[in-house]
Amino acid sequence: MINKDSPIPIYYQLVELIQKQIENGDLQPGEALPSEREYAETFHISRMTARQALTQLEHNGLVYRIQGSGTFVADKKIEQPLQGLTSFTEDMTARGMKPSSQLLHFEVIPATMQIANQLQIQEYGPVYEIKRIRLADDVPIALETNYISANRIKGLTEQIVNQSIYAYMEEQLNLQIEQATQTIESSIAEPLEAQYLHIQPGAPVMLIQRNTFLQDGTPVEFVKSTYRADRYKFMIQMRRKN
Repeated sequence: MINKDSPIPIYYQLVELIQKQIENGDLQPGEALPSEREYAETFHISRMTARQALTQLEHNGLVYRIQGSGTFVADKKIEQPLQGLTSFTEDMTARGMKPSSQLLHFEVIPATMQIANQLQIQEYGPVYEIKRIRLADDVPIALETNYISANRIKGLTEQIVNQSIYAYMEEQLNLQIEQATQTIESSIAEPLEAQYLHIQPGAPVMLIQRNTFLQDGTPVEFVKSTYRADRYKFMIQMRRKN
């Protein structure tokens, strides 16, 4: 199944072979792949070529390595369409996954100039600072920090935060969340982020900033999140203008 006379590099042929096995379900998430030596012996290729193929698969997010244990098939990424405004809880529930949070920090603090500008409130005004690890089926997906004006959204508690802030705003406070702006950029995990997300320092992550607004245009939330790039991806449908 490896054609050494093909113009396609041998390592890439092995990448495509393993990728097809993963897509077909022949290799399941969490299953160990053969070692570099085993691939080299099976396909009569060098271990360096086999290593190059596994490294490429790791970069593609299809496998992960554990030092001293081997290479394993990664779980499928959670796909979020960039259409519609939903909470993390709603996203995971819609995918049949169990959303949960680990609350790291919850208190009212005076707004810094940056936070005040984002929320359009007075500097040093009271804001909730909420830092959470967001999990899907008990797997850490994101490290999230929310800032919400305590004068606009009253009565937040740890219990509410551990459920759904959006649901509380809309169902209990009768506030209509209308829209949000969101920016996404690539980065690498800082040591503390890596510790919370159960990834290696320097692993690829996505930095996401969201500003959420009520129906009348009032800013209601400013969120900064770090998402695992190996477990999460965004999808957008685009139409060509006539």
